[in-house]
Amino acid sequence: MQGFQITFFTQQDRRHGGLPLGEWLLQAARELGVAGGTLLAASEGFGHDRKLRSSHFFELAEQPVEVTLALGEDDAARLFQRLRAENIHVFYVKTPIEFGNTGDV
Repeated sequence: MQGFQITFFTQQDRRHGGLPLGEWLLQAARELGVAGGTLLAASEGFGHDRKLRSSHFFELAEQPVEVTLALGEDDAARLFQRLRAENIHVFYVKTPIEFGNTGDV
């Protein structure tokens, strides 16, 4: 199957709809029927402001978070439409990919 890998980059303390933004993105993709996604907590990173963010033992608020999805073109269009409707501003990388399953599912 042809489609896209979309990875969103945010941090633990960003929220939308009462949830951390990473969790909200994963739930929104699920509600739209996307077949699967992964939320990963990173140990360190920096963004457009060049500020280094990392996970600390006592303070995880600025911990970098990634949400990665593999989805078809129609699902990607619906997801970005939802993000516009919710007025969400988040950095992402969108890469054309081939995806599927090996063997019996």
